[in-house]
Amino acid sequence: MRSHTHKTAAALGALAAVAALTVAAPPAAAAGRDVTADVLADRDVTLSGDTVVTVPAGTTTYDGVFRGEGTLTVRGSGTLILTRDSDFTLPKSRQRQKVSVLGGNHPYVTTTDADPPAITVERGATLQYGNGGTTGLIGHFPYNTPAFRLNQDNIRVDGTLRLSLKSAYNLGTISGSGLIAQPRFLWGTWDLSGTHSFSGVIDNGTQVNAGRPEFATSLPNVRKILNQGTYTVDTPLGQTVTMGMDFYQREYGSDINVQSRPGSKVVLTGQYSWSDQGGDTNPSLSDPSLNWTPARKNVNKRGTNIKGANVQWGNGTTNKIFMPGTAETVYINLLAARSRSLLTFDYNGPVTLGAPIGGGRFHDTLSAPGAGDIVIKGTKGNDVTFAAVQYYNGSTTVEKGAVLRLGSGRSGGDGGLYTKGDLYKVVNNGSLVLNNTSKALSLSRIGGSGSLTQSGAATTTLTGSAVTYTGTTTVKKGTLALRGGATLARSKAIRLTSAKSRLDASASGLRVGEAKTLTGKGTVKGAVTNDGVVASGLTVSGDYTQSAKGELVLRDGPLKVTGTVRLAGGLDLAAAATSTKPAGKITVLDHRGGAKTTGTFTGLKEGKKLQLGDTTYRISYRGGDGNDVVLTAVTTTPSPSADTPRTAADTVASPGTRTASAASSGLGWWPYVLAAGLLVGLAIPATRFGRAGGRRRGGRHAA
Repeated sequence: MRSHTHKTAAALGALAAVAALTVAAPPAAAAGRDVTADVLADRDVTLSGDTVVTVPAGTTTYDGVFRGEGTLTVRGSGTLILTRDSDFTLPKSRQRQKVSVLGGNHPYVTTTDADPPAITVERGATLQYGNGGTTGLIGHFPYNTPAFRLNQDNIRVDGTLRLSLKSAYNLGTISGSGLIAQPRFLWGTWDLSGTHSFSGVIDNGTQVNAGRPEFATSLPNVRKILNQGTYTVDTPLGQTVTMGMDFYQREYGSDINVQSRPGSKVVLTGQYSWSDQGGDTNPSLSDPSLNWTPARKNVNKRGTNIKGANVQWGNGTTNKIFMPGTAETVYINLLAARSRSLLTFDYNGPVTLGAPIGGGRFHDTLSAPGAGDIVIKGTKGNDVTFAAVQYYNGSTTVEKGAVLRLGSGRSGGDGGLYTKGDLYKVVNNGSLVLNNTSKALSLSRIGGSGSLTQSGAATTTLTGSAVTYTGTTTVKKGTLALRGGATLARSKAIRLTSAKSRLDASASGLRVGEAKTLTGKGTVKGAVTNDGVVASGLTVSGDYTQSAKGELVLRDGPLKVTGTVRLAGGLDLAAAATSTKPAGKITVLDHRGGAKTTGTFTGLKEGKKLQLGDTTYRISYRGGDGNDVVLTAVTTTPSPSADTPRTAADTVASPGTRTASAASSGLGWWPYVLAAGLLVGLAIPATRFGRAGGRRRGGRHAA
């Protein structure tokens, strides 16, 4: 049995200092009856009011019992061990506690207006219940509570309470700021029920039930829990239980089990960390990176088992992830009990999950797939990275405003999802970022209104017809490949942001639909059919076909095409028209294949003149090496026979409001410009038209 009998003076001083800051001193008991002599003589004590035991240094084992009515205060510098059960009560004049059993067919217990403490352990003193057996508890149990016995004798612990019992027990309502410790390997179970103001440290050596179907548990002020056994959180029906403290583990073999009933939720807002310093009274970790580094004999390996529960990590006010570590230092099991589990991430900043979520038993996380679903909550700043390949069979939902990254972008931090399960799918209404450095990703069944970004060096392949997300697709780095019938037909925009960006559209090619756009500087491998808007600057490693519905927007450099070219539809030259330095020659399309370019842009036949600013150009589909689309300057003064291209807003930025091509069919907008010019002409004397600097701009077909 691990002993807490002798504390160093430094540890006691630190505990006292913390206690002085967090809680008021207990009521003075100097006037109480002193029964120290009776206790030292092993005589039974009958309480008849406030009673005091002053424990001398060292260990005192008491084989007597306390009974009667009153309070018991344990003070001094030593340890008092109780070996027999004691039963006494507060005087009736001090009893006010109300206990209710609610829930009908699913009863659970609530306590309100708790009684003042019947037992007080002052700073410096240690009270030990039991000596490794099943007796030694102080308690009175008048309540008809279901499935457990609620203790009426509440306790205040400002010193140390050690629970050396193999039985199941309840301590009533706990207050104070000290240490409550349960030695390891005793296999006793502490039913920690109700709401407690205790603000100290709990050292769980074997088993704590912080909630059950028969009671909820609230510990809003507990500083830390040193978990060296099994800490179980459960809930009654329809209840939400929040555990806000940090958990620490010092020995291999500890875990946190979370269960919940239908309509219930468990919220964990702290962190489950290894501890390498601080002892029992103030466990802490000297360097947070040690949570991610395997230690000798796995002493820093921690785990959580989510058993058919609705669990949330974080509450939107922190970005300190609950389980920091890798597969070598933590394990996470998502299991089904009465129902499948649900795990929600709710943080306000970036967090990294470095371990896989599986469904095995305890440390065998990957022996079976997890049975549950994951949600990345749409809290502002919630940015979650999966830096390990996950192993749960279920859905992954990224809510609007949230980010899920598969892969950290660093060596050893590649991530992924388990895509073989029958319940696998991704509902992406936020942002899905693919950021592996070496491990190729393969994803399918991606829906939602969110965006997808390929930003890692490793290739990502989207497969199957269930790739239906509607947000923007961005390729920043590496290759995004489409296979097995996957398309980007529903993605509202496709952007290849760097020259090294690659979109592999496979043999089926890429279709840019109406009101959709394709822009950037990278390369599309495969044929491109343009029914929407394509901006130049891209390279198409395949055929390029532009339909009458499509439009090519001249941007930075020409559109480069290695296959055949078939043209129709619009040509947007607005960017060239606003250039302050007109070029003598502008290459619109660099056709690097051997075949001739077929078709023309609407209204722009071979040799057609058009006006860009003050320069008149002639268009040719046989320019460059014989099949490029080139604009060649004819003159730098306006030509009355040239077409004036539109200079409307950039259609790529607003594809839903595309304007007509430079030579679109129908009247278009030029009659309005002409009418405005006539009105101005009527209002201004004719002599002004001859002044230097005055220019006439003709309409589309002005003569």
